[in-house]
Amino acid sequence: MNLCNPRDTSSLFARNQPESPMTVTKLACALSAALLAGSLSSTAQQAPPVPSTSSSSQQIKLDVVVDTKEGQPVTTLGQQDFTILDNKSQRPITGFKIVTAKQEPVEVIIFIDAVNTPYELVAYVRDQTEKFFKDKEGALAHPTNFAVFTDTGVQIEPKFSTNGNALSEILDGEQTSLRQINRSSQWGASDRLNLSVRALHQVTDYAAALPGRKIVIWMSPGFPLLSGPGINLSVKDEQQIFGDVLYFSSTLRKGRVTLYDLNPVGVNESLVRANYYQDFLRGITRREDAQFADLSIQVLSEQSGGLTLISNNDLAAQIQKCLLDADSWYEISFDPPPPDKPNEYYHIEIKLAQPGLIARTRTGYYSNTNSVEPSH
Repeated sequence: MNLCNPRDTSSLFARNQPESPMTVTKLACALSAALLAGSLSSTAQQAPPVPSTSSSSQQIKLDVVVDTKEGQPVTTLGQQDFTILDNKSQRPITGFKIVTAKQEPVEVIIFIDAVNTPYELVAYVRDQTEKFFKDKEGALAHPTNFAVFTDTGVQIEPKFSTNGNALSEILDGEQTSLRQINRSSQWGASDRLNLSVRALHQVTDYAAALPGRKIVIWMSPGFPLLSGPGINLSVKDEQQIFGDVLYFSSTLRKGRVTLYDLNPVGVNESLVRANYYQDFLRGITRREDAQFADLSIQVLSEQSGGLTLISNNDLAAQIQKCLLDADSWYEISFDPPPPDKPNEYYHIEIKLAQPGLIARTRTGYYSNTNSVEPSH
């Protein structure tokens, strides 16, 4: 398996490297991958086992958002307007209802990534978060908290609140503890990726344990993708990555957690680098296809039914755009088919009867995912 190529290897050199500070030789890239694999193994933390989906009677439950092409939510559809395809086969809908945030409050976590965000933008990200908190005189529509990710780990504000002014004061007190890792500093990309995956485990476990639906808005240009020519992953490397992919997919779905990624670099970010994650969106069907880029926050966000927003660094407005998904949504259930083997991937597609509308939900799920342990 070639770590440093995307799956479309023929076009790698037609694009710039997505992590421009990482233009490295084959040996350097190999050392980086080897260090990362060793670090993933040595710092592994035990995560709770992923619930099995081995029984065809166990429903797959989806939170579905429908938008117009202009991004406006549509909340007036009926069950007859939806068709669910599971690996291209239509599945009967066994549960359907329209839900509003007044009926079921959605908890929101604003995640400030000071590890992967350029040093000079970290203060701006914090300021934009405070701007969001203080909007509308500090009256937040949903119970909200925040998390700060630095080289020392993740600090999560323990209490949710709808008082944005109070959250802003708490965040303002976190300034002295914000230690940033510059993307081109002595911290190598493998170190940042290892820290980022560990942080994602921590936030995923925390959010999934909370009741109801959760939205995690991760403000970051993304994790290092460690892409380049001439690197082969070992079976152990592939298994570690695949185990994490299985874990995140199932835990986010079971825990009703949707990820969103906002790129604070905005219009100054290279579109080649910003869009590189799209080569990995379709999901892994087998361990041999696993690559580190499959763990990127952009990929996991879109696969969870959320958004990846680039080319706009008005983060306060972008947060509000993401939270439109929390005002009202559709809960739709279906029975999955009996799995043929463990860790089998099933692609989900939702068709709408009305033209011009876009449905977003989780793009797939795995069967029998408790047979693979996550590496963290």
